[in-house]
Amino acid sequence: MVLGLANVPASSPGAAPGPLHGTVTGAGKPLRGARVTLYAGSRTGVRELGRATTDATGSFDIGYAPPAAGVLYVEATRADAGRLRLRSVVAVGEGGAVPARTTNRVRVDELTTVAAAYSLAQFTGEHGVDGPSPGLQNAAATTFNLADPATGEPGAVVTNADNGDSNETLATLNTLANLVSLCVSDTTRCESLLRLATPPGGTAPRDTAQAVLNLARNPALSPSGLHALARTADHYAPALAAPPTAWILALRYTDTDLYSPGRIAFDTKGNAWASNNWLPGTRNPTPYVSVLDPTGRPVLGSPIQGGGMKGGDWGAAVAPDGSVWMSSYGGDSVAHYSATGEPLSPATGHRDGGLVHPQGIAVDQRGNVWIANNYGLETAPGQGNVVVYPHGDPSRAIRITGGGLNHPFAVQIDGYGRAWVSNAGPGGADLVNTRLAPLTGKFGGSVTVIGPDLEPTASSPIQSDSFKWPLGIAIDSRNNAWLNSYVNSAVTRLTPDGAVAGVYRLPENTLPWSVAVDGSDRVWVAGFLTPGVWTLCGADTTACPPGSATGALLSPPKGLRSKAMQHLTAVQIDQSGNVWLANNWSRVVPPAGGTGLVELIGLATPVCTPLTPVPTRPSSATPTPCAERTAQADPPTAERAGTAPYTVRPGDTLGGIARAHGESWTELYLRNRTAVGRDPNLITPGQRLTLR
Repeated sequence: MVLGLANVPASSPGAAPGPLHGTVTGAGKPLRGARVTLYAGSRTGVRELGRATTDATGSFDIGYAPPAAGVLYVEATRADAGRLRLRSVVAVGEGGAVPARTTNRVRVDELTTVAAAYSLAQFTGEHGVDGPSPGLQNAAATTFNLADPATGEPGAVVTNADNGDSNETLATLNTLANLVSLCVSDTTRCESLLRLATPPGGTAPRDTAQAVLNLARNPALSPSGLHALARTADHYAPALAAPPTAWILALRYTDTDLYSPGRIAFDTKGNAWASNNWLPGTRNPTPYVSVLDPTGRPVLGSPIQGGGMKGGDWGAAVAPDGSVWMSSYGGDSVAHYSATGEPLSPATGHRDGGLVHPQGIAVDQRGNVWIANNYGLETAPGQGNVVVYPHGDPSRAIRITGGGLNHPFAVQIDGYGRAWVSNAGPGGADLVNTRLAPLTGKFGGSVTVIGPDLEPTASSPIQSDSFKWPLGIAIDSRNNAWLNSYVNSAVTRLTPDGAVAGVYRLPENTLPWSVAVDGSDRVWVAGFLTPGVWTLCGADTTACPPGSATGALLSPPKGLRSKAMQHLTAVQIDQSGNVWLANNWSRVVPPAGGTGLVELIGLATPVCTPLTPVPTRPSSATPTPCAERTAQADPPTAERAGTAPYTVRPGDTLGGIARAHGESWTELYLRNRTAVGRDPNLITPGQRLTLR
């Protein structure tokens, strides 16, 4: 079934919807003689479908044959070749996580231009809008949350009760639209806009579409200067009364029982799966998990109940087969769901491996599920372990100890198939609810690295003075680990061999909880005590402003802030380049649950989802946008091919080991048949085999 926009006739791309009827306006008035072009953008590039010129009322008609996939959008420019360029998305094709939709009537104006620039910021290039699925379609669908293409007015989501007067996004959207309107007739103020929207070391934008795109990609540009300039136009209201800290568009999404969300994971379509701590308005553990599509609508029967969920916390991961694993802190178990939202775990959840208050979860390249078995936050030091479900099979649970494991909190997989585990240690929860939370020196912490052979590496535990109750951990494309320490508001970068490569300080009261890495290796950090997001230049400095070093702060010193944000425990990037946040608490003293997920539109470089496991940017140059999960060659400290003996890893098969080491399967089996036994398909992780 094809769903249309509210009050907009709908038709399926691929069918003939009739001509596109539209109106172009600027500064609230029809634009006569404007040149309008209809484009199709997809993974194969940009293609012109038709063009027209507006009449005295600003109206136009374009007949076209719509393609089946990708997006359709229109551009309008002045006949006098001025700097005004307006855009509007008119159709979203198949291939995304949202139903295809097409409008036959469109109004192209400043608001639709801002909506398209932000939503499609990571898919807009010199030749127009294109890119891989499903990120492109999901991004295009988000434009309708900001602007209604049929009316040219603010969209239904940006004006609803969760947004509207509740945060600054509607006012920011209108302020940006007022800036675009300056180029309708005022050459002097238009040139000022283009000058102020020039990024450091970059060239001035050639038109208004590029100017707004620059602000979406560089939100800290000229807040005071641009705000003062915007105040000279009043076509769109309400507008910002004061300069913003950054030009961001943040939308908050809510759903029934989406309350105190802890962690977010994205599936291959781009749906956001969120764990929830409590039932709304209580401190009682919730039995629900939430699933929102890329436009913030509940899907798959959300909220989903069952599978043993009892107070979800910080464990959420999507497996290569599309199924979803979440930790049930109050149930001392993990819950497992199919890609369509059906509970796969029993009513009590999976407890195999002796789970006690599990926290972080990750799935490696072989489909093995890694669980940080935390043991709670108020027990004695040195407790806790990591539990692995080989190939996602709880009945074969393996418990890993040693390596300094001490109340493990987060677990993340690197490109070598190793698990990086943050050890928070006990006691941290005692201070979260008090005014003593920011005190430094109270807690330590460490990191344990566990190899694919299920053994902690010789360098574990990794310790540093910068670790003060370390929580979130993320791996970049070069296998550096980025770890945020809660108490001392610091982010530490560890090289693949575990050496401390840098410590980067955030404002004192940030108390960062979570960290994520985007497709350009930039690092995104979510603050808990001070709600906000900080962006650091990553290991790839070419993705940062000229002269930036790894660890340099790219966001404003006070972070990216919005009234849509509450106390945050999760930050994650989707395939469209949106930054998603979990409003875990709304009040710290006394504690009260937060409401909803927040989306910062178009700010980050897209990443393949689910994580592969290191961040990879989706590509249009390959048959599929995201490559299969594969582990790289062994790191320098791990076992290498051709050595003897070999330790069987979870997910290994005898045939796979033989191929990896250039052996004959028969010879390998005969050499190890005493250890393997009669059934060569049942080799056990941790078992030692002799190689040639």
